[in-house]
Amino acid sequence: MIFNELFPFRIAIDTALIAGASLWSLALYLGLASLREWFEEMFDRWFNFAERSMYLSAEEFERTRPARESQNAFYASIFAIFPFLLLGFFCDYGLEIGLGRSWAISMGILGCFCCGVFELGRRNQT
Repeated sequence: MIFNELFPFRIAIDTALIAGASLWSLALYLGLASLREWFEEMFDRWFNFAERSMYLSAEEFERTRPARESQNAFYASIFAIFPFLLLGFFCDYGLEIGLGRSWAISMGILGCFCCGVFELGRRNQT
């Protein structure tokens, strides 16, 4: 692996933990749509508030507002993934301790499938 050639010490990467946590975070991201939208809204509000302090002129701030708000919405949707990665890690780790590694990954796959179907049905109704 390339990490072993770069560093003088050995870095152990648990690929099963990364895969399981990613599966669980995807399942939670799809299944908890209202929480996802809340995170996106909060990050968007925070980015817009933080960026306002960077402008001294109100005219310049208003002139560039549409482009900045759309960019901040994009960044907010990217940053909203991180809380679900953390939750997915805890779900995977808890199942790995309780049931074993293969069960944690299998339940993550099943969770992704079920939450994906739920999200398709939720979007179809609105």
